[in-house]
Amino acid sequence: MAYRKSIWLNIALSGVISCGLPVVNHRPAVSAERLKLSFGIVERSISVDSLENFAQTGEVNDELAEYFKYVPKERLGDLKQVLTAPIPLRSVEVSQFLYSPIGEKLLENFSQVFQSEFRDRNQTIGNKLRRSSGFYATRSALILAAIEPNNFTIINILRKFPSKSISIDLFRSLEIGLRARNIINRTQKATALINQKSLSETNSQPVSKNILSDTLQKRRFTYTKKNLILKDIRRIRTFPVDIYLPQTTKPLPVIVISHGLGSDRTSFAYLAKYLASQGFVVAVPEHPGSNAQQLQALLGGIADEITDPREFIDRPLDVKYILDYLEGLSNSDPAYKRRFNMQQVGVIGQSFGGYTTLALAGAEINFPQLKKDCPVDEDTLNVSLLLQCLALSLPESDYKLSDPRIKAAIAINPVDSSIYGQEGLSKINIPVMIVSGTSDNVAPAYPEQIIPFTWLTNQNKYLVLMNRGTHFSTIAESPDSTIPVPSQVIGPSPNLARDYTEYLALAMFKTYVENDSIYSRYLSPDYINSLGKGQLFLSVIQELTSKDLSSIKKDNQRLNIAISGK
Repeated sequence: MAYRKSIWLNIALSGVISCGLPVVNHRPAVSAERLKLSFGIVERSISVDSLENFAQTGEVNDELAEYFKYVPKERLGDLKQVLTAPIPLRSVEVSQFLYSPIGEKLLENFSQVFQSEFRDRNQTIGNKLRRSSGFYATRSALILAAIEPNNFTIINILRKFPSKSISIDLFRSLEIGLRARNIINRTQKATALINQKSLSETNSQPVSKNILSDTLQKRRFTYTKKNLILKDIRRIRTFPVDIYLPQTTKPLPVIVISHGLGSDRTSFAYLAKYLASQGFVVAVPEHPGSNAQQLQALLGGIADEITDPREFIDRPLDVKYILDYLEGLSNSDPAYKRRFNMQQVGVIGQSFGGYTTLALAGAEINFPQLKKDCPVDEDTLNVSLLLQCLALSLPESDYKLSDPRIKAAIAINPVDSSIYGQEGLSKINIPVMIVSGTSDNVAPAYPEQIIPFTWLTNQNKYLVLMNRGTHFSTIAESPDSTIPVPSQVIGPSPNLARDYTEYLALAMFKTYVENDSIYSRYLSPDYINSLGKGQLFLSVIQELTSKDLSSIKKDNQRLNIAISGK
C-alpha cells in the first residue's frame, strides 16, 4: 500500500535518530559536522566523519568506542549497512510525499526530538517554532540527499542537514522509545495470550502433517480471466476489474478481493487464481483514487494528497456496483446466464481493503470516535491513524455501505480502531475473520486488530494471528510497483504467508459462503495450529473479551503514567 513510502522514510528518519541527529537552524550553505546528544544539562557529541569512516571501513576510533561499547558486536555490521545502504527513492518522490499531509505528520512526529543550535532564542519565541525548525531542516536534508543518484543514505542525510551540528533531545527520544516499547510489550503479551488460548482449544485430533500442501493442491477447475472497465454514471467513476471465471455451466459463488492503499489488482492475483481453481468466480477491482496510480500521481506532483477521504465511501460502493453488474449479466446476458450465484458472495481485503471488507460486512463509520481520536496525537506510533483521520472531513451521514448479498468476510491487517470503533464494529452480523500480523508496524496488531476483535458481537468470528507476519507479508509485488518494499519490512517467508492466505480464504468461504460444512474443520485450532511451527506460523481463536486483555491494559496505563510523569 502507499505506506511503502512512509516505511522507507521511517527507516531513514529512524536511522538518523539512532545515530544521534536532526538540526534546527535552516542555513543551506552549512552541512553537519557533529552530532550532539543532550540529556538535561549533559551533552556529548561525535563527528559525522567518524561515523562515515566506520561505515566505510568498519574502524571504531576512540571517539566512537565510548558509544559503541553499548552496542553488541554482532549488531555493528547491521549498523554499517544501515548507514550506507541506498534508499530506493528519488528526490521528486521524497519531496512530493513529504509535502503530503501524511508525510508532514511523520516529519512533525520526528521533529519533536530536534533541538536548535540557537535554543534560547527559539524557546523565547515558543515551542511551536522550535518544532518547526527541526521539521523544515529534516525535510530539507531528506530532499537534498535524495537528489544525488544512489547516494540517498543515512550518512548523506546527516551531511545535508543545514547546520554545523545536529542535536537530539535524548529525554524526548527516550519517551518515544518507551512508547514504542510499550506497543511492543502489549503486542507480545496479547500474542502470547492468544497463542496459548488457541493451543488450549485444540482437541488433539489427528491432523495430517501435510495438511497445508494437501489442501492447496486440490484444484478442480480451469478458468478464464476477463478484463472489464466498469462505469458508474451515478458516481462519475470508472474503474477496471478482473473477472476470473471457472469453466462450468452451473452457478458458482462470487468472491471480491479489495487491494490496499497504493496497491493494485495484481497484488492478490495469486489468491484470485487459486480461488477460481477451487470453483469461485473472483472479481478483483482496482479502486481509483487509492491505487498505485494515485501514489504515482502524488510522487509526480499531479496529486497533492495520498488519497481523497471520499475513498472511504467509494471503495465499498465499487464492490456493490460490481455485484450489481454481475447480477445483471447473470439475469440478462446469455453468455453469463446463471453463471453467478449472487446469494453466495464473500469479500476479502487487506489494509485499506480490510476496512472496505468490514464496511461491506456491516461496520459503520463512527464519527464520534473519529472526533475523539483526531487529530492524531503527536506521540502516536500507529501510522494507520493518519489514514483513518482523513475520514473526519467527510459529511456526517449514514452511508449504508453494507451489502446483504455478502455472507462472509476476511479482513487482513485492517485499519479500523478509530474509523469504526467499538460501536461501528458491533454492527457486523455475518461470519468474519480478522488476520493480524504480529510484526505489523503500519496497522499494529494490538490496537488495530486484537482489541477491535473484542468488539465484535457476531457468532462466527475468527482472529488469526500470523506470528511474525508484517503488513506486507501477504501482498505479492506488483510488476508496476513504483516503490520496492525492503525485505526486512516484508518479513520472513512471504511465499508461506500467501499459502496461508489461500488456505484461510478457502476454508472460510467454503464454510460460510458455499455452506460446505466439511470445510469448517479447517478453521479449527487443531488444523490451523498444525500448519507450521517455524519462523511464520498461525494461531486462531473465536472468543476474546476485554476482560481477557484487562491486565495488559492496566500495564499500559501504568507505563503511560510513568512516561508522562503524571
